[in-house]
Amino acid sequence: MTDARLSSPAALRNRDPILAVLRSVLPTTGTVLEIASGSGEHIVHFARALPILTWQPSDPSEAARGSIAAWLAAEAPANVLPPLDVDASAHDWPVTAADAVLAINMVHISPWAATLGLLAGAARLLPPGGPLFLYGPYRRGGEPTAPSNIAFDADLKARDPAWGIRDLDSVAAAADTLGLSLDHVVDMPANNLSVVFTRR
Repeated sequence: MTDARLSSPAALRNRDPILAVLRSVLPTTGTVLEIASGSGEHIVHFARALPILTWQPSDPSEAARGSIAAWLAAEAPANVLPPLDVDASAHDWPVTAADAVLAINMVHISPWAATLGLLAGAARLLPPGGPLFLYGPYRRGGEPTAPSNIAFDADLKARDPAWGIRDLDSVAAAADTLGLSLDHVVDMPANNLSVVFTRR
């Protein structure tokens, strides 16, 4: 590709397993806000598979938003809105409501403040019963879900000490204080988890 489109091998590998979970999690109609959309490959794929939903990508990175816009120009999905500049850790987002919120591979590749901001933003935007879907590696009971995640966590922290694989109990406790209840957890390929919260 010679345009602004970026491509993530991980996104190509995990998009179908994630989609299988989303089919049972997302509402049948409404707007799905994706936080930290990255290259844009996930949202284009999901929008094609679930065409009745309206999809709103976002990312704080200008390069990522350029990639999302380029993917939208190339694929021309009618149900995806232009990407927004959303910093999850900011108090004010340029969005007033969403029927579902997604964040894929964000929680471990960002400071803890971004996770807290993501949870607070979802609590503000979602209606009662609305889902917040998270995907990525987590610690459970204080331990990594697999030995390979120990090395991955060390690599993340070497890149940025504020990054790292989070403990799911800590995420769930923070979510609970904001009115988000942990609904269920799905084991995924490559030692990842799909984590679903719902707005009370």
